[in-house]
Amino acid sequence: MTKLITFVKIVLGDNMECIFCKIIKGEIPCFKIYEDNDVLAFLDINPDSDGHTLIIPKKHFADLDDIDLNTLSKINEAAKHIKNILENKLKCDGISLLQNNGCVQDVKHYHLHLKPNYKNKQSIEILKHKEFISNPKDIYEKLKEN
Repeated sequence: MTKLITFVKIVLGDNMECIFCKIIKGEIPCFKIYEDNDVLAFLDINPDSDGHTLIIPKKHFADLDDIDLNTLSKINEAAKHIKNILENKLKCDGISLLQNNGCVQDVKHYHLHLKPNYKNKQSIEILKHKEFISNPKDIYEKLKEN
């Protein structure tokens, strides 16, 4: 049995239990708002605002390091289309795009969040703790090319 599991992992990868892969296969339902040959977009089941949407590639990629540029381009094309849908149908006043990696990535399948913002509705805000943020000049010095 162990050899079979190893074989399956080699052939299928470690995404056998990926919730997003199960959504793509139709094993788990979702509130789908857009789909084409390469991507699927659906409403987040734990939204930060009305219309909070996730766009995922249909092929499993773990994160930004794993995904290819062609697929990223297709996700961004879909994001432009979905942005227009959200603005026109939900009358939101702005859209935030967010993509997480590492310890802040809950599902290890690349996904892009589109979070509508509304002037008349309070959404979850990111709190800035200035005491933990370095001076931008110091960060620049670390990042610039030498």
